[in-house]
Amino acid sequence: MERDSKASAGRLAEVWNDTVDLRHLAWAIAIGIAVSVAGFYAASGWLRDKVASPELAHAYAMLAGLAGCVLAGVICARLFPPKREVVEHSASHDPAWRAEVLAELAAQPGGLGTLADLPPAVVKELKELDLYELFAAPAAAPAPQGRPQTVREEVPA
Repeated sequence: MERDSKASAGRLAEVWNDTVDLRHLAWAIAIGIAVSVAGFYAASGWLRDKVASPELAHAYAMLAGLAGCVLAGVICARLFPPKREVVEHSASHDPAWRAEVLAELAAQPGGLGTLADLPPAVVKELKELDLYELFAAPAAAPAPQGRPQTVREEVPA
């Protein structure tokens, strides 16, 4: 089993921030080309006699080719399932990791802000996701020594 996962991991790549199997990607490209070009030529031949001008027939044939691209996308989505693994209970539930992420966010320009600045809907969502206490804790804690606390001043318009 471990050997299979190593072999398949060698075929995986990241494309547009998603994990893909390179063989499936090649097949998906081939299917996309075949279906869209076939749709274009089939529509072009069928519309040549049905439409008054050849330019209009060509334009409609290109539209059929685009529809073929969408159809190829549906076909490939059915043939090749996603390769990514979603792990919900990982480092995100580790308090040390959360504290590290909050420290990184606080170091960004503008800092974390305050919970009082948030709309009630956002506060409600934070509470539903059990994240409210996480953001409330740094606000209650004193600023660390050696690092100035971010101060925001509102300037009247």
